[in-house]
Amino acid sequence: MAQPRRLVRALIGIATGTLIAIGLVLSGARAQVPGSPDAALKRLLESARESMPASCSQADADRLVRILCAKRIRIGVRDYYPLFGTRTGDKREGYEVDVGLAIGRMLGVQVEFVRVNAATRIPLLAEDRIDLVIATMGHNTQRDSQVRFIRPHYYQSETVVVGPRELPVANMTDLPGRTVCVTIGNGSNAQMVSQGARLMLFDEAGVLPDRLKDGTCNLAAQDDSFFANYFKEPDFSAAFSPKFGFAQVPWGMAVARQGSEQLARAIDLIVQVFHRDGLFIDIARFHRVESAFLQVQQKVWRRPECNVDTGSTNPACILPPLDAALKATSFAPEVTAVENWVEKEAGIDLTLPMLKTAPAWSMFQDGVVNSLILIAGALIATLVIAVLFGAAMAARTILVRWPARIVTVTLQSSPIVLTLVVAAAIAHGLFPYSGAVALGAAIAALGLANGCNAGQALAEAVWSLRAEQGTETARGTAPGTLRGGALFAHALGRSATQIVAFLVNATKGTPIASFIGAPELLSTLTDITSFASGRVTTYSLLLVFYTVVVMIVVWLCGKLRVFLENRQARIDEAGGVPA
Repeated sequence: MAQPRRLVRALIGIATGTLIAIGLVLSGARAQVPGSPDAALKRLLESARESMPASCSQADADRLVRILCAKRIRIGVRDYYPLFGTRTGDKREGYEVDVGLAIGRMLGVQVEFVRVNAATRIPLLAEDRIDLVIATMGHNTQRDSQVRFIRPHYYQSETVVVGPRELPVANMTDLPGRTVCVTIGNGSNAQMVSQGARLMLFDEAGVLPDRLKDGTCNLAAQDDSFFANYFKEPDFSAAFSPKFGFAQVPWGMAVARQGSEQLARAIDLIVQVFHRDGLFIDIARFHRVESAFLQVQQKVWRRPECNVDTGSTNPACILPPLDAALKATSFAPEVTAVENWVEKEAGIDLTLPMLKTAPAWSMFQDGVVNSLILIAGALIATLVIAVLFGAAMAARTILVRWPARIVTVTLQSSPIVLTLVVAAAIAHGLFPYSGAVALGAAIAALGLANGCNAGQALAEAVWSLRAEQGTETARGTAPGTLRGGALFAHALGRSATQIVAFLVNATKGTPIASFIGAPELLSTLTDITSFASGRVTTYSLLLVFYTVVVMIVVWLCGKLRVFLENRQARIDEAGGVPA
């Protein structure tokens, strides 16, 4: 089987190269027409090459010059997006991969492909780790402030929500309270969040169909061009259907906003030529990609007013970006001023997206409240379970004592993450999924994991007090025998240090609990970063938030420990029990 596969791949490579070569020949034939994009591209490349080699060593040289000097262009593409960009070993293929190769040939340089996904494609441009991104990125007004998009666009798509055929979802009004699986960085995430949907996030779109099949996701949202390939599979189309589509958006290549003016201009002209000469259509058909949009674009870029070197700036020729502007908070200007001041004074690129847009700010507030509920619930659950398990393990009846000990040993032997997963699975099996169910499962798991340990310490204190009282009674020196609640209260004071330690552990476990699906701060910030920039800053704030909360809890627990120990000391001084 290996030999036929290699032969097929070789034939595919030859055919793709032939299509690209034809396009390049057609482009060269028009290069001498004054005012044409071909002639403008030729002049631009000649000018850039004339500045070499002196400009090659200049740190502020345009990326086009640096590419020509290095004879290499770094292009960010997807590794796991059927038809557009896939990778098997060292072999890459797909519509966007072949478009990247064609651009490299037009520039006369080698192409180095770099793996990107929806979350990394913009940061990698900003960090100068890639020169150009061609990675299914929708052009919206929000991203215009982050990258410089190439005009014209090279494809168009919309987001489609897919789910089981029997699931009654028809439009956005059916999304509130439902969990939708998406990829981090997808521009349409903000719209679903604003409608009340909960997001389950993945790095790569390629896993979404499998998560639908195994039941992890009831709904998944991604570009219709992505799911089109899967709906060709009989088994998939029999089980799932597109529910509705929204956010029709043109796809754009992009370069960094700074230091890429000449590079952007060169690729603008190249993309014009590719549309006009039908090279995009040829590559799309070769990879079985829907080409209706490209056929319309070819007609546009063959029009006299568009087939000129200024065509990419003509509003009559290019498509507008999707208007994805999010409603700003009332204090957004002040937040921007703070960001600018920090960057100016400290050189730190601080971004606070959760404070500047209304959906993110609303989620941030809800996340803080739910986070505090989770922490308070975990502390209360730990105390309650500690008392119950302490009483059970201190019981003289073996039928009560041993079941509690078995549960405690089991929980002590299980990692906290496993306990949380099991608790969430049980809760979701008994009740329909909701934020309250996920939150309750996390609180119960944290309470059990830490409460049983605290309960064991409490029971050991009870047994040690009983032993001490028995010894004193035998000697005839016992001032009095404690029983029932008095004995338990004294044991509580004696085990205060251990109990406080497990209360602190319960607080520290709340960030872990959020991974299980509790709708608290971590999940909320993940939603925010799924459509906003500034992931590092956002998660740094999360770290600061939990650090401060844990410090407060440690301080309060310290006060509780001192209170219990002082209470025990006063009782001992009064001669209530043996020291």
